[in-house]
Amino acid sequence: MKYRKFGKLDWKVSALGFGAMRLPTLDKEFSQIDEPKTIQMIRYAIDHGVNYIDTAYGYHSGNSEMVIGKALQDGYRQRVKIATKLPCHDVTATENFDRCLNEQLKRLKTDAIDFYLLHHLNQLVWPKMQKLKILEWADKAIADGRIGYFGFSYHDNFELFKEIIDSYNWTLCQIQYNFADENFQAGTQGLLCAHKKGLAVVVMEPIKGGRLLRPPGEIAKLWEQSTIKRTPQEWALRWVWNHPEVAVALSGMNSLEQVMENIKYANNSQPNNLNRKELAIIEKVRDAYRSLNPVPCTACRYCVPCPNGVDIPRIFEFYNEAVTYNDVSRRRFMYGDKNMIKNEQRADMCAKCGQCLEKCPQKIDIPEMLEKAHAFLINNN
Repeated sequence: MKYRKFGKLDWKVSALGFGAMRLPTLDKEFSQIDEPKTIQMIRYAIDHGVNYIDTAYGYHSGNSEMVIGKALQDGYRQRVKIATKLPCHDVTATENFDRCLNEQLKRLKTDAIDFYLLHHLNQLVWPKMQKLKILEWADKAIADGRIGYFGFSYHDNFELFKEIIDSYNWTLCQIQYNFADENFQAGTQGLLCAHKKGLAVVVMEPIKGGRLLRPPGEIAKLWEQSTIKRTPQEWALRWVWNHPEVAVALSGMNSLEQVMENIKYANNSQPNNLNRKELAIIEKVRDAYRSLNPVPCTACRYCVPCPNGVDIPRIFEFYNEAVTYNDVSRRRFMYGDKNMIKNEQRADMCAKCGQCLEKCPQKIDIPEMLEKAHAFLINNN
């Protein structure tokens, strides 16, 4: 296993981290984890050098933490660092912080959580956390030994990411990053910004939740035409590991075969290891994916703020993701989730004033595309 520096800490993390959001289940029931398989997978990963396990309060309806606690018995706890997260969307009062953390300590069968993160910070959740004085609470939890280090996971634009980065002496941040998403959310700007400030950058969705594993026909042909033969999975992981600023890439594995395969890829990982020819192949594939987007939005954000409060870039992101990667049900759910986007920020609030048309460098007919996006995303909400 290859290891990398973890931000400011005098500790090295395995290039591959075990993400525990997509564990094997029984009868396709999300909350019913196949415990024997999961324990076998986690222990195999640790035995082969993985030393970072990532979970969260709500994964598998809370059962992810419980199964990890079982898997880390028999001496395995001492060989890994655990990262888990506070369910920021659900907490409504400061006293909820201690309740959640103490419950997680019991589930994980541990006296302390190595890395504790605020889950899914965005423009709606971060102000709530500030109002509840989360940073003061975190300092106390670190002081009493229940938390080792504090961080956050993130899903929003770079400007807010920079604001959060500058607000506290964080140890780590977790961002979505892959070759198809380098300019979305925190993106490459966020990766470089966090690294410069000394944060360890944990990458989630390096294979876009598995969606890059199943390329449509024309894109599959591009991979096949390459003289360098790799699976789409290996190409995606190598692209992430090619960035020296990345500390660890998480993979949500749900079979022992996937664990074995990803460990093999991690063993061959290196920063700055892709040559120009390899990067050109990935760029072709990236461009091919982007050509499938119904809206040619680059998330430059010149169109915001909208005078009517419409979150134009986020709506187009949801619409593009739903169509291009066949991620329809999840994106429709997110569009209807008030923790992701307020009702007054949705596309049906567009007054068609036309101010955004003058600002868009891609010359997108934004009002028309907002109408199409809303009609698509509102379905079944």
